Amino acid sequence: MRRKNRDSKFIIYQVLYIFVITVLALKGADLDLKEVISKDKAVSKSVRDSLMVVIDSLYAHGRKFEIKVDPNVIVENEVLKEKLLSLNKQLADIKPPENDIRPPMDQKTTVNEQTVLQSPISITQTFLQNTWNIAKNTGNVQAAVYDPNNMNNPIVVIPPNQEKKFDLKNENQVILKFGNQQQTINVLPMHPPEIRIDRSTTKMNASTIYVQDLQRITDFNVTIKYARTDQLKITYTGPISVSGPYKNNNGDLVYNVSLKLALTYQRFQDWLDRYGNNRDASGRYKTNFFFTAVDERSKANVVIGDSFYFTDFDK
Repeated sequence: MRRKNRDSKFIIYQVLYIFVITVLALKGADLDLKEVISKDKAVSKSVRDSLMVVIDSLYAHGRKFEIKVDPNVIVENEVLKEKLLSLNKQLADIKPPENDIRPPMDQKTTVNEQTVLQSPISITQTFLQNTWNIAKNTGNVQAAVYDPNNMNNPIVVIPPNQEKKFDLKNENQVILKFGNQQQTINVLPMHPPEIRIDRSTTKMNASTIYVQDLQRITDFNVTIKYARTDQLKITYTGPISVSGPYKNNNGDLVYNVSLKLALTYQRFQDWLDRYGNNRDASGRYKTNFFFTAVDERSKANVVIGDSFYFTDFDK
């Protein structure tokens, strides 16, 4: 009975030796084993479970082997020794190459990425000096427009998916803030008003031109083009009758102009007494008129005029 217990312990020691060899092969450790387990201690359940893990790992690498332990063995198992030598050789073959060992990731390395938002104001948006402007916020965060010289108080705050009308003065730039980002937007100066006068009749091309004819029809069309026509004050001078303005398809102001010199022949004679010397090179009488456009905010102004030509009051 004592011999049987001794032989059984020997077998357990051999299996534990297999476990140690397996650990050495897989982990690459350099251990000096003198004694696997104290002889006066029995094999615990945890040792058995560890052996099962090792054996499963060997099967996962395609290494198949079989060890049968007979609890009734009486003599030393010579076959087990041979299988142990074979197992050691197999473990040496499956040791992972050094170039397959990857260094662990640096757990201290962190990436601090800041979400980059697209500008909520369209790149085609234009801001103008000395006038009202409209900013449309197409983003999903609040946006605010600041004067660079006063970053404490916004000129305007625009909620997401809304637009706001606001005034600018002489700022050359404004700062747009949205989320944790900001961008600089240039502010453009207003171009002066543009006034164009077009003759709308051919009667003044004739050799004989009558005042009465010119007073019955539209002789000129005056078109005023400006980015902010609502800020303009339009005035005109001269012996003219003006209707309008109305807006064309481009939003420009258009005025119709007729001559208003004299309703009667006597009034025409009075005019000749005063201005009869106003003649062109061909001897036709001439009278002038003028249109003035003034931006009431920027004070920019433009004056342009044209002339009526005639030879007599009526037929």
